[in-house]
Amino acid sequence: MQTVTIVGVGLIGGSFALGLRRCGFRGRLIGVDPGPSLSTALARGVVDESLPLEQAVPQSDLIYLAIPIGRILELLPTVAPLVRPTALVTDAGSTKGEIVMEADRLFTNGAVFLGGHPMAGKAERGVEAAEPNLFRGATYVLTPAEDSLPSAAPVEEFCRWLERLGARLLVMPAQAHDRIVAFTSHLPQMASTALASVVLEQMSSPDSWKVAGSGLRDTTRLAASAYDLWRDICLTNTKNIDRALTAYIQKLEHLRENLRQRALEEDFRRGAKFVAQFQEWLQF
Repeated sequence: MQTVTIVGVGLIGGSFALGLRRCGFRGRLIGVDPGPSLSTALARGVVDESLPLEQAVPQSDLIYLAIPIGRILELLPTVAPLVRPTALVTDAGSTKGEIVMEADRLFTNGAVFLGGHPMAGKAERGVEAAEPNLFRGATYVLTPAEDSLPSAAPVEEFCRWLERLGARLLVMPAQAHDRIVAFTSHLPQMASTALASVVLEQMSSPDSWKVAGSGLRDTTRLAASAYDLWRDICLTNTKNIDRALTAYIQKLEHLRENLRQRALEEDFRRGAKFVAQFQEWLQF
């Protein structure tokens, strides 16, 4: 792998580039980004040069799409005829079903598309927040069109680089990924957004906010997320998010019905059990 093009040099794309450099990558890093972040990326040395997509893709061994889901789906028809047969195209989108299905339809010249989702991030956005260790210890889900990874040299090399970055690789079908993240990622966002909205509506006076502590701060942290990122997630994973919200609403109704009953204790036990197991996994 000698030339890597990163489309979308923001937090994820920039961190991937910085991580490659930290791990010894000596090839070219090309940035493609219509926004102002590219000049910052060049100034920071995150990428070596900037090129239009039509020039960068044909000369690249790896094309890394680190842009919102909607933009990925828009660009795939443009990227597919430009990519050379020996190259690998991958993405970092938060939902995988529509992206993998569309790529499987478009990539027919021998080039490989491999869906991906790094389960890493920060509250800050943009290349200014990028860091080389962002993927260290984080799960990196790979979603091939088939049940297993393609036996292609570019895929094997890409996986080796991800392991050097410290990521924990996990291979699963795109549809399974989308069902799972509806509960583990999308539901927490919806719950945090709803909670913050309710508190704002019910206690609009700043004096009310003084009677709050770390619990409210922790549970509303995700509510600061930008809608433009979540719009595409909701549009491409609607059914799974709907199922997750239905289950969550049913659980809230159960809690409300048992506010004066000992049945509430069992839910507290289950919640505490999950937290203990999850914290243990995070420290592994």
